[in-house]
Amino acid sequence: MPDTQATDLVVLGGGPGGYAAAFLAADRGVQTTLIDATAKPGGTCLHVGCIPSKTLLHVAHVIYAAHDAAEFGLRFAALDIDLNKLRAKGNKIVETMTGSLMKGCKDRGITHLVGHGRFIDAHTIQVDGGPTVTFQRCIIAVGSIPATLPMFDIGSKRILDSTGALAIESVPKSLLVVGGGYIGLEMGSVYAALGSKVTVVEMTPGLLPGVDADLVRPLHARLRARFENIYLNTKVVGVKEVNDAISVQFEGEADIKEASYEKVLVAVGRRPNTANLGFDKLGIETERGFINTDSQRRTKVPHIFAIGDAAGEPMLAHKAAHEGKLAVEVMTGEEAAVWDPRAIPAVVFTDPEIAWCGLTETEAKKQSREIKIGVFRWGFSGRAATVGRNDGLTKVIVDPATDQILGVGLVGAGAGELIAEAVVAIEMGATAKDLAMCIHPHPTLSETIGEAAELLHGLSSHIFTPKKK
Repeated sequence: MPDTQATDLVVLGGGPGGYAAAFLAADRGVQTTLIDATAKPGGTCLHVGCIPSKTLLHVAHVIYAAHDAAEFGLRFAALDIDLNKLRAKGNKIVETMTGSLMKGCKDRGITHLVGHGRFIDAHTIQVDGGPTVTFQRCIIAVGSIPATLPMFDIGSKRILDSTGALAIESVPKSLLVVGGGYIGLEMGSVYAALGSKVTVVEMTPGLLPGVDADLVRPLHARLRARFENIYLNTKVVGVKEVNDAISVQFEGEADIKEASYEKVLVAVGRRPNTANLGFDKLGIETERGFINTDSQRRTKVPHIFAIGDAAGEPMLAHKAAHEGKLAVEVMTGEEAAVWDPRAIPAVVFTDPEIAWCGLTETEAKKQSREIKIGVFRWGFSGRAATVGRNDGLTKVIVDPATDQILGVGLVGAGAGELIAEAVVAIEMGATAKDLAMCIHPHPTLSETIGEAAELLHGLSSHIFTPKKK
């Protein structure tokens, strides 16, 4: 391999945003080089994030579904878990998907370089253990890494981050999850299903801080039955390894001040992976580690763009992919293209799932914005009743003056698959009346979206809405 290579476009980072950008650029005839630290593209999401975690969550859902089937008179033999086979299945899924991405690079003529890239100047990147690459344009897509807390840095293998937890090396008898966000609750659900006694500690008053409380409530109720403990308004103030366990000291509302756990999962969020990239040589500005960009994802250096987790919240794979494509559109001549989504969907893949898009009720309250809400509880859903999952709800948030849909939130089985309809409705500027007039198939959970919209206009067949005098 030559010591120096020249290319038109460098994409630094091979995650969902990076490979989406590289593929579109190559499809448009741009000479493209993709630089990534891993041997195959996919980034955190595919290698140690979205895909491995959802594989394990599927396993957890199967276990819980088998347990819940007793309600219908079905009972199964005691659970027998083959961890080696479970890991092998997860690895095979990742291997197949990353292999497909490698083929995508090859088919498109993309140069794929493995190693950490750092800027030497505004047109040059040095790849560790590889060549120097000169470029005309660049897209930074370096993603994020797990956030850490110094007190947990005690050199113990019993303390895990999300990457370590996904390896499922063993099923601990007891597991403390530090952080009640989506990563902690998803992984806690997996380990609880596999047999661990799981405790969650969260320093705020509720699980999933920032998510509407009425969406969190059904999940909290179900997790309370599956987890050993859920401590709110409580934080960890001390950690030490004692014999074969981690001794943890708590402070706050928890009725316990000290306890020991076989393993501890630290899941306190993620932070942008933007340190030590040579930005000081370029004049690229960051804020809390996030790269500052304009509405076209340009940095202060006009020919360098930044996308995905490195460029700001929400830190979601699908957001990164759309930003990557936007950046390529701009640099290939679509100068009018701007980043202006009305509804970026978010999904928590617990059981029940939580999904939302657009304006949330929590955000509306912070903005002192007047809204109108239609809430349809799944206890009135025929489909929810047939699958024994009437613990969900769907709500539609509208502008009371125009009836335009501003946001939608769901909690319930399969909520992540239902939210896409709401995204389309918001992006198209639909009103609640528009949504109510769309005929939804019966019996399905998708009906709950139409029913929530119908409630806003007094059209619901299942929930009586008294007329105002």
